[in-house]
Amino acid sequence: MDSPFPRGRAAWQGAVMPRFAIAQLDALPAVGCPCGQARRAFGELPGGQASVHLVDIRVDATTHHHQRTTEIYVVLEGEGELELDGVRVPVKPLTAVYIQPGCRHRAVGRMRLLNIPIPPFDPADEILEPEESR
Repeated sequence: MDSPFPRGRAAWQGAVMPRFAIAQLDALPAVGCPCGQARRAFGELPGGQASVHLVDIRVDATTHHHQRTTEIYVVLEGEGELELDGVRVPVKPLTAVYIQPGCRHRAVGRMRLLNIPIPPFDPADEILEPEESR
């Protein structure tokens, strides 16, 4: 099905913007992130309250945290663990995890997840932890 929104971005003809936006996440370009590869949508919407990312986790993600961002992870495929402030918890499809600002986290294992950052993702708010702190 063709989307009226090229590359996951809304394209509006008139002066009035609808109160919705649509993104085909698997059609968006992948960008590198501490966890692996992310396909990000809705980060540029004016007044947006959240963004959504389809994330493919590599085997051993980099520990990081956010000072202002809350994240909600929903595992879609694969199994592994999330390390949250040094505690490893097992995850499998349809496990949902709420990660508050300041929580040091990373994924361990190959998996695909949906990440919902609130407010929308800001690369300046992604703080990588030193390698020896893992």
